[in-house]
Amino acid sequence: MLSLRRLSRANRQRCEEKASPLEEWTPTDWAAALAGKTGDACNLIVKMRKGDKVDPNDIGRELADLVIYVDLMASRLGLDLEKAVVQKFNETSARQGSEVLL
Repeated sequence: MLSLRRLSRANRQRCEEKASPLEEWTPTDWAAALAGKTGDACNLIVKMRKGDKVDPNDIGRELADLVIYVDLMASRLGLDLEKAVVQKFNETSARQGSEVLL
């Protein structure tokens, strides 16, 4: 099973080895990359809504890119994404009166 911590370690290592040092991209650069990937996923979803034939796996690949880019942005900002997700999920559950917690 994939954990966000495992993804983060591998993601940062690959970024440093094969792309560029994580710090070379500013948070604004990562935000622009995220916006682009979000747009790619949304474009496929809009095409599907219009009745075009879209392979759901193509949407899955774009969503996976989003997760990968979000992780890199979190790393760039010095955030523990797994901890942030757990905290936010549990806060939302409490606000909604749900007993479902991570």
